[in-house]
Amino acid sequence: MTPTVQNGKPQRLAIRAKPAADLMTPNPISLRDTMPVADAVALLTRKGFHVAPVIDESGRPVGVLSYTDIVIHEGARNDAGSTAPDEAQVRDLMTPVVFCVPADAPLRRVVGDMVALNVHQLYVVDAGNVLIGVVTALDVLRRLGE
Repeated sequence: MTPTVQNGKPQRLAIRAKPAADLMTPNPISLRDTMPVADAVALLTRKGFHVAPVIDESGRPVGVLSYTDIVIHEGARNDAGSTAPDEAQVRDLMTPVVFCVPADAPLRRVVGDMVALNVHQLYVVDAGNVLIGVVTALDVLRRLGE
């Protein structure tokens, strides 16, 4: 791929400094920690998501639930020979770590955290630590050269 050329000179792709709130997709689909796993599976598959943030009753992120978490859970149930209905809740399976940035986090921090944490998305929280958005690597790439 050749770089963009303007006036005979290669141009660097760059993003003007923006806070996370300007980069994020607002109101991301999230899962309540008390949601039954079967409902979470239905939502994830219907939306085509591989992962979703898990929030508590106050809207604060408390973890993430991924397809991998669900597959591991189902594997353990199968190994145990369980035939009983699965009454697990999302909080029983989720990974209890969620990477967040404040809405006013500068672009440098957003990109730096993604690289340092080796993740493709960060969840954006307001001053009360309530989930308000998500910034993905694709969101950052879409703004290159704007």
